[in-house]
Amino acid sequence: MLTKRIIPCLDVKDGMVVKGTNFVDLKHAGDAIELAKRYNGQGADELVFLDITASHERRKTAIALASKAAQELFIPFTVGGGITSIEEIRDLLSAGADKVSLNTSAIKNPDLIKDAANRFGSQCVVVAIDAKRRGDSWGVFVKGGREDTGLDALSWAKQAERMGAGEILLTSMDRDGTKEGFDIELTRKISESLSIPVIASGGAGSLSSFAEVFQKGKADAALAASLFHYGTFTVGDVKKYLKSNGIEIRD
Repeated sequence: MLTKRIIPCLDVKDGMVVKGTNFVDLKHAGDAIELAKRYNGQGADELVFLDITASHERRKTAIALASKAAQELFIPFTVGGGITSIEEIRDLLSAGADKVSLNTSAIKNPDLIKDAANRFGSQCVVVAIDAKRRGDSWGVFVKGGREDTGLDALSWAKQAERMGAGEILLTSMDRDGTKEGFDIELTRKISESLSIPVIASGGAGSLSSFAEVFQKGKADAALAASLFHYGTFTVGDVKKYLKSNGIEIRD
């Protein structure tokens, strides 16, 4: 059985980490690289940097962030936000990123997933899905949750896998920043329908919420932001709790 991963997420705007609730009301949480170094030291398995306004403002993800992170970190990291071309993916990976996260651009041009996977390998391609409940299903939103694509989250996740995505970063917009726990039903439905790993995101609020998303939600990894940024728990706290509950995690 693969060990479960704990991944701090750094939502970046102008080089600073920000955090909001349900994708709005953003507040500063610190310098991106300094926080990343802290989590590297705490034993995080990976990191994710997301330029959360890049697509909306049509800005390009800064290559400089990936380059600086690569110099400071000793763990894998993913960069996402506003990536629209193979050239940008190449530049980010060349700068030191281990993976790229595609969201809006993948929906507009699904062939970008296939082209990136063919060129750089599926292991480098993460497709991020921001999902919001619609009755008994979940819709897919883009541009920081501002635009409803009309897509069904489960159908889109399956298509992304077929196109060559190596991983799904699944965020529950309903739970984002609420600290009410991950959306277990959403995570389980996606995880059980795919053969590639699913990273659960949105709603981490307690140590037990991590155990629940692994045991009941069938996630392969759990991502959290404000819980770590504001010092509620360290990565070590989470791993110690998971170990005590019999969940296989990386040391």
